Amino acid sequence: MSEKIKILLAEDDTSLGFMISDQLKSDGYNVTLCSDGAEAYKRFNDEKFHLCIFDVMMPKKDGFTLASDIRKLNNEIPILFLTAKSMTEDKVQGFKSGGDDYLTKPFSIAELQVRLTALLKRVNIHTETPEEILLKIGSYAFDTENFTLKHPDFDKTLTKKEAQILKILYKFRNQVVERDVVLNAVWGQDDYFVGRSLDVFITKLRKYFKEDESIQISNIHGIGFKLEIAE
Repeated sequence: MSEKIKILLAEDDTSLGFMISDQLKSDGYNVTLCSDGAEAYKRFNDEKFHLCIFDVMMPKKDGFTLASDIRKLNNEIPILFLTAKSMTEDKVQGFKSGGDDYLTKPFSIAELQVRLTALLKRVNIHTETPEEILLKIGSYAFDTENFTLKHPDFDKTLTKKEAQILKILYKFRNQVVERDVVLNAVWGQDDYFVGRSLDVFITKLRKYFKEDESIQISNIHGIGFKLEIAE
């Protein structure tokens, strides 16, 4: 039996958010409801979703910014915008930020259901494919579910943030990952203080991988980080 399709819903209007969430749950979807864009971005990094529904006008991180940030991590997940705006330039901005479709408030639940069905068909989602849990990083084994990092000479249970950072670095292994991508995904913000915390976590991860010289976590000055795994 395949898993339910998981939808990330970000809507700061509490009553509307609950109404949409309840309706989609009754339609058989698994729905995670967030009340602002920063919370939604953190949840996106924590879990696997098949489709996103974002209100445009939200506190902390608006829907367009949220979509742009998510596109740095995932180019394929469908994104549907909900907005009270109907101006053409807003729609253009929505598509430029990575949105796939646009629904102007007020809308009927029937119209929302039709849009979701069309988006899911377009990307041909296979919900039977589970996310890889055990990752091989050089001579290490990283269990993303239990946060364990194991090597014949090393065994460590990572903190949640260490595991989140490592998952992002691994996803983009041998590529440069921008600092703000990691900071927003793990902390939901990218100010000076969380930036210092990120540097501490990167230093710790480097130490954990010292048993294998083929693994390097490089600092790309002014840009971000790069997890390099030599073949």
